[in-house]
Amino acid sequence: MPHPYQGIRTSVQDCGHFVSGEWITSSGSKVEINSPYTGSPMASFRNADQPTVEKAIAQAHAASKDWSKTPIKERSQVMYRFRDELIADLELIASTKSFESGKTIGEAKAGLLKGIEVLEFALSIQNMDAGGKLEVSRGVSCEFRREPIGVVSGITPFNFPAMVPMWMIPIALTLGNSFVWKPSEKTPMTSLLIADCLKRSGLPAGVLTVLQGQKETVEMIIDHPLVASVGFVGSTDIARKVYQRATNLGKRCLALGGAKNHIILLPDADPEIAAQGIADSFTGCCGQRCMAASVLLAVGDVDQIIGKVKAIVESRSPGVDLGAIITKQQVEFLHSAIAEADAEGADVVVDGRNSNNLPSEFKAGNFIGATILDNVKPKSMAATKELFGPILSIIRVKDLSEALEIEASNAYGNATSVFTSSGAMAEEIARSSRSGMVGVNIGVPVPREPFSFGGTKNSKFGMGDITGIPSFPLWSDMKKVTVKWHKQNDANWMS
Repeated sequence: MPHPYQGIRTSVQDCGHFVSGEWITSSGSKVEINSPYTGSPMASFRNADQPTVEKAIAQAHAASKDWSKTPIKERSQVMYRFRDELIADLELIASTKSFESGKTIGEAKAGLLKGIEVLEFALSIQNMDAGGKLEVSRGVSCEFRREPIGVVSGITPFNFPAMVPMWMIPIALTLGNSFVWKPSEKTPMTSLLIADCLKRSGLPAGVLTVLQGQKETVEMIIDHPLVASVGFVGSTDIARKVYQRATNLGKRCLALGGAKNHIILLPDADPEIAAQGIADSFTGCCGQRCMAASVLLAVGDVDQIIGKVKAIVESRSPGVDLGAIITKQQVEFLHSAIAEADAEGADVVVDGRNSNNLPSEFKAGNFIGATILDNVKPKSMAATKELFGPILSIIRVKDLSEALEIEASNAYGNATSVFTSSGAMAEEIARSSRSGMVGVNIGVPVPREPFSFGGTKNSKFGMGDITGIPSFPLWSDMKKVTVKWHKQNDANWMS
């Protein structure tokens, strides 16, 4: 049976910039990208240079004036058509994002479908965010009006080249803004398909802009005086820098960073549910996601369940059940991290470095197998550093109190999960956890819309969340209008 990735790309894709509804090139430096699956060239682009950025944002600003005046129900009609276009192109987008990001086809489809779910939430804004009007005094009324802020921007990561942009673009556009999108320089191809879907949906030229580029392009977008707001998802180090740069310029910004998520495993957990949930959490997307549970806090005697986790992940083959790692440099880093954990005294129970049974077409790709490290020390590198690979670090603890102390000391605050059959224990962990997202018998506790996505501590810089109602202040202002038409016979302080 042919492998699902065979033959999906036979030539190098030239990725341009989407400016005022057309694909253009720039004179910036050229960047070439290899597929993580095959190691062969798959795409190239030229960095958006200063003239390209200036032209693009000026045209986005001009387009925002008419778009902001378009009634929200008409803007929503474009989003309805956008949803239809994405679903029609689901297979093409999934195969493309798989090939460039390293996901399996199933993971690529799931990510896009989650993005479409956020789009469906955006479609509900026309009905749920209607503002309000109240007679606050005799002859005097006050009214809320939600207003777009003009040109906004999003800087998105390689690991979810469709889902994360879809967290931002539909809500920002539906609220009446123009959106400038800088995709990851590692995964430019998916942006071409999403932009084309929006163009076919009838989005006016200039309302969406796509600028390919690296660090310098990001800085030009953030610094541009017409860009009012910045959304970012990526590593914590870069998220902090983006947030500081944007807010120092007086812009609003929400920057989501990395994570070191914990799963607390209690002895009363359902063995089948727990083992499957833990295995899927740290190996899904080959561990390249901010919601992967990379630390297992094993409370008491849970060896039977850990044995089941081991059996599940040992049956998963890189290049077949597990996707690819984004770069060869990251594979080398993961190898060195496993070696360092071994040197620090951890037991390498499952060693993904020994995975050599790759499909022939992937021999030059970037792969590592699932890895389990047991008896990891709480303050060691494997327990505290985000590795971004399919590696699970098991810390043995005597009781729940010790587990919660370790979870609370975590520098990050994205997600914490617990596997248990006790409602009281689950509620205690949900109440005590310092993370922004908590799962009970769920290994990847990503909230479904309309519940919003966002962490705490070093996993988030800024206020609000990136999806749901808490995202509205990032992309819009709330105007308050107070009106009086006639003189009243009686008087109060408002008179």
